[in-house]
Amino acid sequence: MKVNQAEIVISAVSKKQYPNDGFPEIALAGRSNVGKSSFINKMIQRKSLARTSSKPGKTQTLNFYKINESFFFVDVPGYGYAKVSKKEREAWGRMMEEYFQERETLRATVLLIDLRHPPTEDDIIMYDFLKHFDIPVLVVATKLDKVKKAKRDKHIKVVREALDLESEDHLVAFSAETGEGKDQAWRHLSEFIS
Repeated sequence: MKVNQAEIVISAVSKKQYPNDGFPEIALAGRSNVGKSSFINKMIQRKSLARTSSKPGKTQTLNFYKINESFFFVDVPGYGYAKVSKKEREAWGRMMEEYFQERETLRATVLLIDLRHPPTEDDIIMYDFLKHFDIPVLVVATKLDKVKKAKRDKHIKVVREALDLESEDHLVAFSAETGEGKDQAWRHLSEFIS
């Protein structure tokens, strides 16, 4: 997909702030520091529309990025970051549950997982949560360039098996550095936004 237009529209904390133009939405979920912002920037060919940070836990709102005046990427707060108070984590949890359970324009979720490591317990819980609510999932295994070519298939198999990936869900190995996996990710995502 060629992206001609991309802008951040709002950083929302409750549904009364969500955009109401009815465009389809693709949520982006994953643990803190998995590379969600880098994924967005690579997919839309912008250097820094989505702010990347070396400090995990930076995204604390639902960030709505309007793409080509036709759909949204919605970056949700990263999970599994310890330095956030219990109260803050609970607030994020409620905000995310409300979004995932009630948002009618949500078409699918990209679940980002670091390919270098087996999925965490939080990754597995998130996948199961999305499946429980019948939300289609595209698993994107990030940091592909950091895994030796000879070991990639083994790492991909570990992710598939740990998540117990259902047959209708796809897995794309992805590198924000090299762009590998980008076209494949767009192919799967375009099914949800066309």
